[in-house]
Amino acid sequence: MSFRDLNVVIIETGRTYVRAGLGLHDLLKTPSVEILARVGLRKNASGEHLNKSQQPIPPHANGIKKAISSSSRVSSLPQHYEPNASVNDYLVGSALDEALAAGQEVSISWPFADGDVRDWTQAEAIWKYVLFNQLQRRRVQNESPVLLSIFPGLARDTYERICQTFFERFNAAGLAIIERPIAQLYAGNSLNGVVVDIDEEKTDITPISDGFILHQARSTIPLGTRDCQNYLAHLLKSNQAVVAALSPPESPLDPQTLHSTLVDLVKQLCTEGHVKVPGHGETAAVEDEGITDIAAIVVAGKEKAVIESGMKKKLTAKASAAEQARAREIEALDLITVQFREHSLTLGKERHRLCEPLFDPTLLECVPGIAPVTNAQRSLPLQEAVGIVVGQTDVDQRQSLWSGLLVTGDLTRYVKGIGTALQSRVAPYIVNPDLQSEVQPRYARTLTVPEYYAEYRDTGNGLACFLGSSITAKIIFNDNGAKNFVSKADYAVKGPHSIIEMTPTLL
Repeated sequence: MSFRDLNVVIIETGRTYVRAGLGLHDLLKTPSVEILARVGLRKNASGEHLNKSQQPIPPHANGIKKAISSSSRVSSLPQHYEPNASVNDYLVGSALDEALAAGQEVSISWPFADGDVRDWTQAEAIWKYVLFNQLQRRRVQNESPVLLSIFPGLARDTYERICQTFFERFNAAGLAIIERPIAQLYAGNSLNGVVVDIDEEKTDITPISDGFILHQARSTIPLGTRDCQNYLAHLLKSNQAVVAALSPPESPLDPQTLHSTLVDLVKQLCTEGHVKVPGHGETAAVEDEGITDIAAIVVAGKEKAVIESGMKKKLTAKASAAEQARAREIEALDLITVQFREHSLTLGKERHRLCEPLFDPTLLECVPGIAPVTNAQRSLPLQEAVGIVVGQTDVDQRQSLWSGLLVTGDLTRYVKGIGTALQSRVAPYIVNPDLQSEVQPRYARTLTVPEYYAEYRDTGNGLACFLGSSITAKIIFNDNGAKNFVSKADYAVKGPHSIIEMTPTLL
């Protein structure tokens, strides 16, 4: 059977974000829903968790709460287990945001932060909110099949539990599951490569050959966006003008408040596109000079900016030599002025140092507030971790892996150049002097989301997972003979185990 494109639901489940959209169109759309992958339970003055009726949730019969197992993939994001809590007791999305904004006592949990499912009731609460609250699906007459992207390497029992949840709890019309790195690589128009997914506090590195994940080489390092934000906030404390504006001498902020304020400033700089990543050995990217592509400018809607730039150049040409020298000096400083919390702040090139900890984690040792680490805990630089991952694969696979280096994650939506910076740093890990043959890799090639996905042109590779999931859904849900998804009929006959037979990567 096949489904109407307008009924197809895409749900991207990440460590810290869940994104979703309804309907597939000729022009694939970006997600219409984007929420933090967290839930909350209200607490009373005694610290007891409350249900939706504001009554204390009774304790578990044996008083035992499940603990998080020790693993390199375990996240420091909080997780609170409440065995007797129901799906409806949890606050999700806007309801949770409003409770926190009102100053209510709430326990926050991140059920997907370990790259697995920490708590099934909390996971169900998030998926239910997305399907029925945000996408306005109706459980009784749910005609929507779901394409769910999820973490790689999950147990078959986890797949079966997901399948059971979507059919028995959400009454889905169909279900297909794709592993996140595969969807991300599809968005880069490739079946071979290394996907580097930078999340809030972890970076997942996944090699893929012929559309299948090489699980034995997959790795996760404890470096992420938060480390970069804390590092740049620390550097901005050296900008006396910025600190004086945010923490004036007559009413100074305490160090912790100042740091969190600077982190908020860093987040704003990123989302407004003021941060870029210089290549290896560079201090700033140099703009290309040459013939202007008028058609490309008009399509991109940048003709006004080009005209203004041309007028500025003419005025500069008429200026005195001293004025021109001053203009070049200001340009070299790369100064910008931003509005932040009623302050007008001027910043320079230091903002482009945001991603330095990814390539040199030792820089974090000087940042206050970050716990000191031992040699056993210290993270590898990103380029070294990628080199080790590829080095653990078969020799004849490495050339195709290096030909598809895809750097993704929410950070890449706003900060351009991370992939290029990584590409220039992995060179020492590519060439093996002892291996002189046809399969010897020569260089790394970066992948990006193609320009012909018009809706994704300004999102970098940050939404690669959602795009790849949409591409996959368009193929499998429109194929009458497809065996890559579970229908209601399949589930009625085989139950939760049907997802194992209908998921190629599990066979």
